[in-house]
Amino acid sequence: MSAAPVWSVDPRTGNPREQVAVEATAAEVDRAVRAAHAVRDALADRAARAGFLRAAAELLEESGEHIVEAADAETALGPARLTGELARTAAQLRAFAEVVDEGAYLDVHIDHQDGSRTPPWPDLRRYKIPLGVVAVYAASNFPLAFSVPGGDTASALAAGCPVVVKAHPDHPATSELCASVLRRAAARTGLPEDIVTLVHGFDAGVELVRHPLVSAAGFTGSVRGGRALFDAAAARPTPIPFHGELGSLNPVVVTPAAAAERAGEIGAGLGGSMTLGAGQFCTKPGFVLVPEGATGDQLLKTLTETVSSTGSGVLLDHRMRDAFVAGVRERAALPDVGAPVTPGAGGEHTVSAGFLTVPAVRLTAEGPHDALLEECFGPVTVIARYASVDEVAAVLARLPGNLTATLRTATEDDDPDAARLLAALTPLAGRILVNGWPTGVAVAPAQHHGGPYPASTSTSTSVGATAIERWLRPVTYQSTPEALLPPELREDNPLGLPRRVDGRRA
Repeated sequence: MSAAPVWSVDPRTGNPREQVAVEATAAEVDRAVRAAHAVRDALADRAARAGFLRAAAELLEESGEHIVEAADAETALGPARLTGELARTAAQLRAFAEVVDEGAYLDVHIDHQDGSRTPPWPDLRRYKIPLGVVAVYAASNFPLAFSVPGGDTASALAAGCPVVVKAHPDHPATSELCASVLRRAAARTGLPEDIVTLVHGFDAGVELVRHPLVSAAGFTGSVRGGRALFDAAAARPTPIPFHGELGSLNPVVVTPAAAAERAGEIGAGLGGSMTLGAGQFCTKPGFVLVPEGATGDQLLKTLTETVSSTGSGVLLDHRMRDAFVAGVRERAALPDVGAPVTPGAGGEHTVSAGFLTVPAVRLTAEGPHDALLEECFGPVTVIARYASVDEVAAVLARLPGNLTATLRTATEDDDPDAARLLAALTPLAGRILVNGWPTGVAVAPAQHHGGPYPASTSTSTSVGATAIERWLRPVTYQSTPEALLPPELREDNPLGLPRRVDGRRA
């Protein structure tokens, strides 16, 4: 039987564009993983890794016009959005090069022998080493920043781990282009090209997470797909870490004082955030608690105007479009659910933005309205109208884990409900915003992009400098002669690394 072809498809029409590749067989996945495993020692040199990451950023920018053209043809995200995403991706690669140069991620600790302690201390020296081959599962909605050259790949390579990427079927041509750029960057900096390899196909993804030489995995996608791979990673004879970003509702709470102060501004901002990128951001505000009464009504009036003026959009593929149309239809049919602006099919290949409303009391106990507490991928949000802050707290107590949670408070005077509601939101998410909108994730050292399940399957972040920690494990050397120690742990610190010695920062 011949291997299944991999087609690039135009989401604006649903028509195939070109055959890009064929799906990888189990034997081909095995060869890719073994090739990556064979070159892992080539990544031991930190200077070489940093040079590679900078070269990759430079080559991505040099190839930017072709990459953006291919990505737009496969995703319909638009040249402006994709040009910005490419710049973000290049900046992310350079940021990890700086992390590698600085070396603090190695977390070096040295405790000298001390017989006066109880119990006595031997000489102990600890740092972190790379796990090995990492499997990366590319995302649909960010064909660059969360895909082949994205954060999982960049952070794994920065850690010293070779990467095998499973391409997303929504943008295979873009994936091939980006993989070729990374492999050329490796060759330019004297590293083997097989530090990055690419495979296609659903079955290839399953084979990848099960391969005995794969040491960890990073995933961005659906709850269903991510959970299946997470379970497969845990069921292996040797389980591996699986860092998955699966789904998020990203709740927003508008306090009564905030609505009274600037209902129009909040309604307009919400409309812009929930429709950004046709509602396909993982941080889209998908559930909003708004007070009952005149100020909440004004917020919804502005939201109606904003969303109504948003044109139809193209989702990443027709499967997602069908799921969106069916999902909003199911939710809109529930008792007491209104649709001031009806979301759904905008045309044969498009969707229209909208929002649903429901009394918050319908969500304070388990029932059919629980569907409103699940992510619906696309340009829709749910507005729950509450009568009291106690009602808000009751609804928040029933929400699943999220990437973000947002509190909109009064800005001019003290908001009497702010502290209580912020405390209720904090356990729900990895990033808490006050008077902002969650769409947009800065690539910064203090960033955290993750959260309680199902937002992610681990406590780690997939964005920011500390994303590198996912691909490392600590090891301690005890009473080891200086000549046998790795350079990172030697007494004279030949690499000039930041470290803690006998409990103090050296």
